[in-house]
Amino acid sequence: MSIILASASPRRRELLENVGVRDMKIIPAHGEEHVPEGAGADEAVMAISRAKAAEVAEQCSGEDVIIAADTVVCLDGDILGKPHSEAEAEEMLSRLSGREHEVYTGVTVMRGGETLCGVERTAVRFRALTAAEIRAYVATGEPMDKAGAYGAQGVASLFVEGITGDFFNVMGLPMCRLGRMLNELGVSLL
Repeated sequence: MSIILASASPRRRELLENVGVRDMKIIPAHGEEHVPEGAGADEAVMAISRAKAAEVAEQCSGEDVIIAADTVVCLDGDILGKPHSEAEAEEMLSRLSGREHEVYTGVTVMRGGETLCGVERTAVRFRALTAAEIRAYVATGEPMDKAGAYGAQGVASLFVEGITGDFFNVMGLPMCRLGRMLNELGVSLL
């Protein structure tokens, strides 16, 4: 049995390594991310994580444990994924400034023909940001590969006033939920 992370995210890899998973295989899913029309953020991230896991499962044995995840930021009902440009990153951060938003991560775990899917929601509150702070942060490059254009574990930690819920969810992998899902499939990380 191998643990397969269906993601190229260094943050997800680091979170798994932090709980002792050292010899995991990284097999990122490359398919297009299709969101069902009219889906809310919770439904969208579950559908995408399920599709990622299914894609990677085709390359693995039935005993392998496949972990896939998808994370988005949601504000006023709008899903904010990864920005496509610096201007879009600045726009996202301006919208998040001084407000609370939600981070949703869908997690899918597959093993031996069994599939478990779940979603975690965490509320994050940003302090008010100046235009100069937003420009300086975007210039670091950190926002460009992150949902909502920020990484709470990095420079953007300077913006986060509070978090209600699972902090690791904001990093892209809700570890407590994942641990319970793995236990349900007979895999213990302890």
